[in-house]
Formats: sequence, structure tokens, C-alpha cells
Amino acid sequence: MAAPAFAVSGAGLAGAPAPRSGGADRRRRGAELLFGRSKGPCFPRAVRVGGSGRRVAVRAGGASGELMIPGDESDGMPPFSNDGSVQFESDDLEVPFIDDESVIEDAGGDTTGSSEPSLAAEETDAEGTSKVDKESSTGDKLRVVPQPGNGEQIYEIDPMLRDFKYHLGYRYSLYRRIRSDIDQYEGGMDAFSRGYEKFGFNCSAEGITYREWAPGAHSAALVGHFNNWDPNADRMSKDDLGVWEIFLPNNADGSPPIPHGSRVKVRMETASGIKDSIPAWIKYSVQAPGDIPYNGIYYDPPEEEKYVFKHPQPKRPKSLRIYETHVGMSSLEPKINTYANFRDEVLPRIKRLGYNAVQIMAIQEHSYYGSFGYHVTNFFAPSSRFGTPEDLKSLIDRAHELGLLVLMDVVHSHASSNTLDGLNGFDGTDTHYFHGGSRGHHWMWDSRVFDYGNWEVIRFLLSNARWWLEEYKFDGFRFDGVTSMMYTHHGLQVVFTGNYNEYFGFATDVDAVVYLMLVNDIIHGLYPEAITIGKDVSGMPTFALPVQVGGVGFDYRLHMAVADKWIELLKGSDEAWKMGDIVHTLTNRRWLEKCVTYAESHDQALVGDKTIAFWLMHKDMYDFMSLDRPSTPNIDRGIALHKMIRLITMGLGGEGYLNFMGNEFGHPEWIDFPRGPQVLPTGKFIPGNNNSYDKCRRRFDLGDAEYLRYHGMQQFDQAMQHLEEKYGFMTSDHQYVSRKHEEDKVIVFEKGDLVFVFNFHWSNSYFDYRVGCLNPGMYKVVLDSDAGIFGGFGRIHHTAEHFTSQCQHDNRPHSFSVYTPSRTCVVYAPMN
Repeated sequence: MAAPAFAVSGAGLAGAPAPRSGGADRRRRGAELLFGRSKGPCFPRAVRVGGSGRRVAVRAGGASGELMIPGDESDGMPPFSNDGSVQFESDDLEVPFIDDESVIEDAGGDTTGSSEPSLAAEETDAEGTSKVDKESSTGDKLRVVPQPGNGEQIYEIDPMLRDFKYHLGYRYSLYRRIRSDIDQYEGGMDAFSRGYEKFGFNCSAEGITYREWAPGAHSAALVGHFNNWDPNADRMSKDDLGVWEIFLPNNADGSPPIPHGSRVKVRMETASGIKDSIPAWIKYSVQAPGDIPYNGIYYDPPEEEKYVFKHPQPKRPKSLRIYETHVGMSSLEPKINTYANFRDEVLPRIKRLGYNAVQIMAIQEHSYYGSFGYHVTNFFAPSSRFGTPEDLKSLIDRAHELGLLVLMDVVHSHASSNTLDGLNGFDGTDTHYFHGGSRGHHWMWDSRVFDYGNWEVIRFLLSNARWWLEEYKFDGFRFDGVTSMMYTHHGLQVVFTGNYNEYFGFATDVDAVVYLMLVNDIIHGLYPEAITIGKDVSGMPTFALPVQVGGVGFDYRLHMAVADKWIELLKGSDEAWKMGDIVHTLTNRRWLEKCVTYAESHDQALVGDKTIAFWLMHKDMYDFMSLDRPSTPNIDRGIALHKMIRLITMGLGGEGYLNFMGNEFGHPEWIDFPRGPQVLPTGKFIPGNNNSYDKCRRRFDLGDAEYLRYHGMQQFDQAMQHLEEKYGFMTSDHQYVSRKHEEDKVIVFEKGDLVFVFNFHWSNSYFDYRVGCLNPGMYKVVLDSDAGIFGGFGRIHHTAEHFTSQCQHDNRPHSFSVYTPSRTCVVYAPMN
């Protein structure tokens, strides 16, 4: 029988090869020279370069300018083939099964039972973690990333995966091989993920060292205000791994050679000409008035100007209620808002509304504001449009003071195609950080696609994730565009039906999936309280299972199918909605894989799309939302269904919930970034909006105005969040849908101790309607969408007491009777 199809991503079938390096020469696996891991002899080296001669380019690695050179035969490196790729012995994909009763619970613990051989030239302690992860070469205590498990438990969780064991075994073998190589050649995951301490600008007591990986460049020089942009003043030296470096000693008076806040770039002579680039690891960049490209900024403020965090990071909550935000458009005024204003004005609002996490978009620097932050140009730099890095730290610290987690919308799925201020063509080649040819260009997004099999790309992205957690104290990430990463077709023009061949075939980019496993390893290993959410529309199995058991490692999948289903339904009449269809969409998720669900996000709020409120109420929103004017059938219907859609999504959709700012009260305007007219390559003309910010803001005042119907919608969302905070129903172990009645248009379900009753009928209200429940006793209303405070008609008596009888109903042992008005949702809780 033929073996199942699987994607090799350029790898040989005999074993899992190390990641590839890009540039002119293929690099050995890992820059062990940079980290002093080589076992070969040391040779002193100091190179004097042009200009005044006062600056010296010093090789990284050994102290006192020593150059670490691996030995020819005994350096511990695997042999190379003629094409420069690394050759390995075949890595056995068959790992003995370890019986694990608890599957998930014990998978992250003791891994000493793994059949993976011990790493060469290092010892393993009793906890199963290598000593290179415990202590650095300088003696500093390092944090530990647990060693890989056996990756076999996924077959117990989902036996259907056994048919794809060849693919999944290869995937896990590649992951373990990279982990082994990082331990052996880079000093462990802790050291490897701190690339920002070696690359870019790093200051010491003696001066500043700048390093850049640019193997395709023929020459390089550091230029900026500090040397009058003289390309001959500070020329850099290049090692055999393609890393350029220069050391700038302090000035005679002890001041740093590059003043804080001054502009810097690296000038390179490349095969495509001379170009000035912003350093790839730059920590801050700005756009000067009147300039189009951004400028790199040397950012190292004096100690008295650095922000000091005052508040501890909150613990991970059991239920995650996320308020999705964008700092720039969070102002009431038509302008770009600031970190400081967001801290003072928006964060208290989020806390008051009852959310426990804020997700911030567009943090990584992006030269095009209208990209919503998804065309990143400078991966380590917070967007300067909103303020300084210290302002962002202050924002995050304030959120922590309020008990809010801060999640970052991180983009590792692609990069801006800009060559002036981004990574594209950084060293003059097409294959530096990205795949070459058409595979390296995302045809839909007009952006560049990372080569996740490149060793230095792995270092760059892993270090990037750690940088935001370490330096800014973010509490986790929502990874954008993960579907695009995991498949070579990017999930475009493809319909995922749930057939496993769609996930584990030739279209799967195994290198990208393994990178996701590695980044989840880093995040969860070094920051156990951190949260990772992956935006995946495909539904790939194992996506939200721990890496130790063979999964990709995310804590949550962003459940995008729910929002798509609501839009599909809203395009027709609610009289045609099928209750079973709604329940199936909300509950159709993989066992043990948690989901963050939402009725709508920023995607639905963009110009060209419609929010749920606009789908429901259309133009009536502009004229009939004031309480001093009579309502319309469209308004009454829209407000009622808006509340019902949000509560049933939270109630059945997953273990986490997300809302985009303003949508909680049915924000009436779409999002339209300032833009001028544009002519597409096809010749199509797209008119601009006169670069207006009028539609690029959030009218929070509408939700706060008690004389507007928006206020009732906001009050309901707030009550919904606080109800979840009190009862924790999203993550309750008990969930049972007892009724999906197509004729009555009624859905009844239990979450924890609560009983939810939804009547979607447009005109029928039901008296003495019997609903089943698990627990006997007396029930009372704890949330009612029809309450007057929420813009309803007040048809439910909240003081009524509902006593259960032992009359079985809908396969439940107990039941009680309720009045369920049309287009309402009511939640009942036992009072015992």
C-alpha cells in the first residue's frame, strides 16, 4: 500500500534535515561562532578599517576580539554535501508508545521516558532538561524550555490521525532535530531566542557593537547623524557566515559613540546596487515630516528616562474575554490616537465593560497606516505613530494595574514588500529572509513570505516573539495569518471540508508548521502564563494541542467560521434561520482544542464589509437611534438580534470570546483609513477619501449616551461579560444542548449551572414553555435581553421564581416553565 502523501518542503526522505540558510552561501546550522559554542582553536583578530582609524571592527564570539573557528574534523558538525546542505543519519520516526492515562495533563511533565537519544557532547539532568539550557557560557542562570516529548499522544486523542502518521511523524522528527541542533550548536533555546542581544545594536561599558546578517552584501558601512552619513567612516567586516559587524568605542569623554535618538542606517553594496537600509533588528523607527521612507533610530534612553514597570502581570484567566483594539483609531476625534491617551481613556473603559484582556493590533512598525498593521516593516520596533517605546510600556503597565492581560497581534506570516524601510531585498537578494521566486511573494497581500526553513529566519522570528514578551511585558500573542503560513496555497481559493488529506498533504508547509511549534515552545517554556492564539480558518487537527503531545502548541484557535456563518445568515431573512445549523456551527470544534470565538471582529468593520449592526438595521441607524424618536421595525429587530447573536456566540462558541472595539454597542460607521486615489496595475481607478480620518476613529460617546439606543446595546454587552466573570460558563465542563426546535425557533442549552433560553421567532412568544435542566431547585433570571435597560420591552418579570419538577423534558431529569417572548434570550440560574 502506498504511503500517505506528505509535504517534504525540500527535505530528504531519509531524515529530517536542518533548516536551510539563505544568501550567497549556505550557512552551517547556527551561528555557533557568535555564541562561543565552537570547540575549535581560537585565533586573535582585530581589523582596522577606514576613516579616521579611531574605530575598530571586532569579530563577535570570543572575548578580547578572539575569532572562534571550528575544527575541520572534530568540531562536532555534521558533514556537508556538495551543494552545501547538511547531511544526517536517518532519524527514526517510530517512537515507542508511552502509555499516558491523562494524555494532556501529564504530557508536559517528566520527559525522561522519551526514546530520543541524548544530545551529543552534553549531559542531561534528572529532570530531562539539558544543562546548556540551565547555564550560559557566562554563568548566568537561564530559563528552561522543556525537552520534546514523544509526540505520540495525538494518536490517542484522535485515532484518525494514525492514517497520517508518516506525515505527522516526519513533522515531529524535524521539530526534534531542530531542537537538538539548537541545544548542540546554539547553547539551547533560551540563548537562541535572545538574538537581539547579539544582532542589531548592543551597548556595553566600552561602546556599541552593531551586527547584521546580510550574506548577499559585498560591503557594508554604518551611517547616520553620528558620522555625518559618511560611508567610509565606519565600514564593517564580514565573517564567513555572512554576519557584518562593527564595534564603536565610546568617545574620549565617555559618552556613547551614537547619541540616543539619532538616525542610523546601514549602507550596503549589493548585486543590485548600493542601498541604505534600516537595520533589521532596529528597536525604533520614525517617519520624518515630509519623508516617505522611515528612518531607523538608535534607541537607548538614559536610565532616568526608561520606564520602570510597577505592577505584576496578571495570571492567566480560566475564561478569556478579549477586547480587540487599535491604538491609532481609538480616539473620538478624527486623528491618530496615542499610547498615552489609550492608557488613560480606553483601558478604564475596557475594564468597566467587563473584559479581562485587551488585544492590540498594529504594534509592530508598518510604514503604510492603511495596512491595519499587517504589512510590517520593522519587526522589533513599536509603531512610532502612537508614541515612544516608553509610552507603550506605560500603557501595558497600566493595563496590568487594572488586572487586564495585554495580547499583541503579532505578524510572522509575511512582511512588507517595501525595500526602502523593510526586510525585502535587504542584502540585495530575493532570498535573504524569504523564499525566492513566486513562492516568496504573496499574490493576494502583495507581501513577502518568510522561508521558515532558514536558520537565521528562525532565530529572527523566535527572538522577535521573545522580545515583545521580555521587553514590553506583553502577556501573549494572537498570531495573524497562520493559515497562510501553514499551506503553500495560503488557504486562498481553497475550500476546507474537514478531509484530513487537506491538512497533511503536499500543500502543507512543514517548515512553517515546525516554526509554529518552536515559537510556542519558546513562549510557553519561558513564560508559562503567556497565551498564544492562532488565526486559522482551515481547522487543522492538533493545532491547539501542546507540542509535547505532538500538537502545534497554540492555546486557542481563533474560531473564524462562526463570524462567517453569521454574515451568511444575515444576508437572508432570520425567518429562514435553522436552529440546528446555528448550534452545529457554534459547537463544531475539535475535542480538547480550545477556541476563541467571535460574532464579528475588525474584519467585518472594514470599509467594503458590514458590521452585524449595519446588516440588521441598515440606514435606519442614522435616523432612529435616539430615544426621543419613535423606533422602526428594523431598529427593534436589529437591536434584539444583535444581543442574541452575541450571547449565543459567547455561550456555545468556545472557551474564549472576542469583540472589536465599538462593536459591542453596534458602532454605526465602518473603518476607512485615510487614503488618496489609486490606480491598480490592471488600470482600475479607486477613488480615495481625501486622506480623511473621519471614518478611522471610534465613537465611544454613542455607547455612553443614555439618550441613544446604542447605550442599551452597550449595557447588555457589559452585563454579558460580568455574567461570564461571575459564573465562568464559557469554560464549564458541563454543556448540554437540550432543544433545537425548528418550528418554535427555540434553542435551550445548559452551561455549568446556567440555563440559556433563546427564542429566535420573529412574532411568537410562548407562555408556560417547559425547559429541561440537570439540577433541581428554584431558578431566577440573571440576564434578560428584553430588559428595558438593554433597549428591550420589559416583558420578563425578574422577581419570578421558577421551581423545577421531576417531569423529564428533552432528555433532562428536571424541568421548569418559563415565558419566552419573541426575539429574546434569557439566562436562568439556580438560587440554591
